[in-house]
Amino acid sequence: MATFTQPHHHRSFSTFNPSRPKPKPAAATRIRMSLKEDAPSVAVVGVTGAVGQEFLSVLHDRDFPYRSIKMLASKRSAGKHLSFQNREYTIEELTADSFDDVDIALFSAGGSISKEFGPVAVEKGAVVVDNSSAFRMEEGVPLVIPEVNPEAMKGIKAGIGKGALIANPNCSTIICLMAATPLHRRAKVKRMVVSTYQAASGAGAAAMEELLQQTREVLEGKPPTCNIFKQQYAFNLFSHNAPVVSNGYNEEEMKLVKETRKIWNDMDVKVTATCIRVPVMRAHAESVNLQFENPLDEETAKDILRSAPGVVVIDDRAANHFPTPLEVSNKDDVAVGRIRRDLSQDGNHGLDIFVCGDQIRKGAALNAVQIAEMLL
Repeated sequence: MATFTQPHHHRSFSTFNPSRPKPKPAAATRIRMSLKEDAPSVAVVGVTGAVGQEFLSVLHDRDFPYRSIKMLASKRSAGKHLSFQNREYTIEELTADSFDDVDIALFSAGGSISKEFGPVAVEKGAVVVDNSSAFRMEEGVPLVIPEVNPEAMKGIKAGIGKGALIANPNCSTIICLMAATPLHRRAKVKRMVVSTYQAASGAGAAAMEELLQQTREVLEGKPPTCNIFKQQYAFNLFSHNAPVVSNGYNEEEMKLVKETRKIWNDMDVKVTATCIRVPVMRAHAESVNLQFENPLDEETAKDILRSAPGVVVIDDRAANHFPTPLEVSNKDDVAVGRIRRDLSQDGNHGLDIFVCGDQIRKGAALNAVQIAEMLL
C-alpha cells in the first residue's frame, strides 16, 4: 500500500451518496474496490472495541475506498494482529505521531482519548469523525446525521491538508431523529417526549459479555457478576447508568435534549426524555411522542417514513407486528412502527411512534462511516 508523502497536497476522491444502499459483491471484488491509490488514508482509533470492530465491518460492507489504513489502540493491544479484507495488520499504539499522513481518522476510544488525540490529528491535517461526547456540543463542531443535516459539514473535505472535527451524535439521538426528522420537516415538531429502552452494547463489549455471563449465572441459581453495572442486569431493567445531574435528568437524557436542538438548529423545540437500560444485546428501542405545529395524519406520516432514507416501516396492526431490537440487529436501517394518532391531543397535531435501531451500527459506526463518505 502506498504512503501519502505529501499530506497537504490536494487530492480528489470519489463522491459517495451515504443514503444509497451499498451492494455487497464477492470478497475479491470488494478488496479490489477498496484499495485505491487515489483514495484517502484512514486511521481507526479504538479498533479493538465493539464500535471499532464495527467500523471495520461497515468499511468492508460499503466498499469504502482507502489507500492505506492504520489500526490504532491502547498500548496493551499494540503488537497484536488483526485481519481485514484478507490482509494482516499489526495493531499500533496510539501516539501523537499516529496521524502523520492520515486523511480521515475514525475515533471510538472514549471521550478522554478523543480530547487528547483528536486535536493532534486535526493539527496534522486529518478530518476526525469522533464517536464520543467530547466535542458534540462545542461551538463550531458539526454534529451530523447524514440523512438529517448534511449541510452542517459544508466545506469540510478530506485530503486537502486542512484538518477538522466532526462529531457523531449519541446513539439514542441518531435512532430517534432518523424517524422524527422526516415528520418534523413536514409538520414541525413543537414538543417531543422520548422513552428509551437501551441495549448493553451502549456500554461497550464488556457490558455485552457481562449480560451473557449474568444470564447464565441467574439461570443456574448463582449470584450475578456485577462489574460493569452496580446491579443485576439479566432479567431486569433500570434507569440508564449515566450520571444524574442537578435537574434530576441523567446525562443520557440531556444528550437527547441538547443534541436534538443542535442538529435541528432549533433552540425552541421542547424535548424531554427518560432513558432506561434493558437486557437486550445490541439494538436500542424508543417510544417517541410528537406534538406538531401543523396537522399531520397517521397515513401521511407512514407515507413520509416509507420514503425516508435509512428508514423502514414495520407497522402491521392485523398481525400485531412492529419493530423489535432483534429484527434490526446487524441491520443498517432504523425501523419505525406503532404509528398512531396521539388521542390526548386535538385533531392531527400529535403522533406516537416506536423506533428500533442497531446501536453499534447506525447508532455509531455506520453513521461515522457515512460522514466519512461525505468527505470524499
